[in-house]
Amino acid sequence: QVQLVESGGGLVQPGGSLRLSCAASGITFSSYAMAWYRQAPGKQREVVAAITSGGSTNYADSVKGRFTISRDNAKNTVYLQMNSLEPEDTAVYYCKADRSRLGFTYIYWGQGTQVTVSS
Repeated sequence: QVQLVESGGGLVQPGGSLRLSCAASGITFSSYAMAWYRQAPGKQREVVAAITSGGSTNYADSVKGRFTISRDNAKNTVYLQMNSLEPEDTAVYYCKADRSRLGFTYIYWGQGTQVTVSS
C-alpha cells in the first residue's frame, strides 16, 4: 500500500522558516518525480516546487529564492525548506509522487499538512 506522510507544518511568524517532510512507502521512491503543492482556502491547488528522479528542480515564481525542494532517496523522503515566509504562503501543503512507465501514469498524494504564517 502506497503512503505519503507529510510533517513539519505549523504556525510561524512572517519572515520565519519551516521545513516540511514527506516520507514515502510502498513505491520505488527513487523512480518517482516528487512535488509539493499547496491549497489556500477558496483557491485552487497549485504546484509550489518539483524535483525529478534525477534531481532537477523547478519552482513557482512566487516562491523562487525562498523555498528549496530536495530529496533523500536513502530515506524515501522529500523536503521543502521554506524561508522568508509570508502570510500569502498560508495553505495546506501536499506532497505528490508521480511516475510514467510503459504508457501508465502512477500518481499518489499525501494527506496534507497545514502551514499558517501569521503574527
